[in-house]
Amino acid sequence: MSVVATGIGSLPGTDFAESVKVVLDELPDLPHLPELPARGVGADMVGRALAILDGLDADLQPAGWRLTGSAGSPGVDQRRARSLLAQDLDVLEELADGYTGAFKIQVAGPWTLAATVERPRGDRLLADHGARRELAQALAEGVRTHLRDVRRRLPGVEALIVQVDEAALDAVLNARIPTASGYGRHRSIDLPEASQALQWVLEAIADEGAEPWVHSCAAATPWDLVRGAGAKGLAVDMAQLTARDLDHLAAALEADETVALGAVPSLDPEDRLSDKQVTEQVLRWLDMVGLDPHEVSLAITPSCGMAGASVAWSRRAMALARTSAGSLSG
Repeated sequence: MSVVATGIGSLPGTDFAESVKVVLDELPDLPHLPELPARGVGADMVGRALAILDGLDADLQPAGWRLTGSAGSPGVDQRRARSLLAQDLDVLEELADGYTGAFKIQVAGPWTLAATVERPRGDRLLADHGARRELAQALAEGVRTHLRDVRRRLPGVEALIVQVDEAALDAVLNARIPTASGYGRHRSIDLPEASQALQWVLEAIADEGAEPWVHSCAAATPWDLVRGAGAKGLAVDMAQLTARDLDHLAAALEADETVALGAVPSLDPEDRLSDKQVTEQVLRWLDMVGLDPHEVSLAITPSCGMAGASVAWSRRAMALARTSAGSLSG
């Protein structure tokens, strides 16, 4: 099997067209739809997800995003997020015209959204079982529609991957999300409910003929739960991995699933980094789990999103990932 390089999602800067050009140039085997949070509200991971929700509207309050409580009444910032996403897809359609390889898009997962977005009457959606369920189902339906739109715009794409970002999953499961007052913590979510909500979203992706991945660069992500919910790809930060994680990732690779290893720093490093160093790091990891790079489905990525990096380093990081992937495939 070949090793490919791809990005996690967010990039620095505000020029979306230029970011798409860089991604197509530096990550030709698996380019992705960039997110540029520096453009403001609606351009980050949460804003993008709220832009595609089906049947749920939101507006922006001083404390952050909040559902409005009634369909058909999106706030001005949610309308802007939807408009911005549509404009970005227009640009992607133009610049990727004729592209025929694999392509990846990203969406915030149901638990990361539930830990971030507030109910109409305040506090996080985590506090309300019905609201959590409604959010996950609205996200699943929204992802279906979004996928169909992306396929229409990129008709030559042979394989479409959807990366579900769940950075908050472990914190949700272990009662580490603070309440609105800041003095308490939301109760932990039971494993069956956590798995079900994620499964709705991953099944929607698979039903549309795309491949569902889950990404988290947080420590102690429950990769066994993620795989059980239907993820066919796991995107990780190598620096955060524990011995237990190695077992889950090795099992995924042995089952012909994909592991995307965050082997390149997402922020500008103090010392110069070479593609040889990246390659050696990945080979050491594969040796620890007893697997050969030619026998597994592997992707090389930055360790996490690169919104906080310099523009120069973001491009250099993608180039390092690409060169390392080529060496591992050789």
